[in-house]
Amino acid sequence: MPVAVTYPHVVKEPDKPARLECHPRTRVAMIVADYLWRGWSAEEIARQYPYLTLGEVHAAMTYYFDHRDEIEDELLAEYREVEEW
Repeated sequence: MPVAVTYPHVVKEPDKPARLECHPRTRVAMIVADYLWRGWSAEEIARQYPYLTLGEVHAAMTYYFDHRDEIEDELLAEYREVEEW
């Protein structure tokens, strides 16, 4: 029997990007972009965005590592949109 996995601090609604529960405008992909493209650690991300807790950053990163294709597709779509603009 499949078991549903939940991620503390992360909300994922159907057909919407994963986001932080207490910060609805902060998407998981935004945090991941800093990790991938800036090379920031979770601690550095929390330092740069003082409204985030280290737990929220780690939860976002955990979601990313479990849903890598979803988040990378979201980032790629954003990148292509910017390039087209």
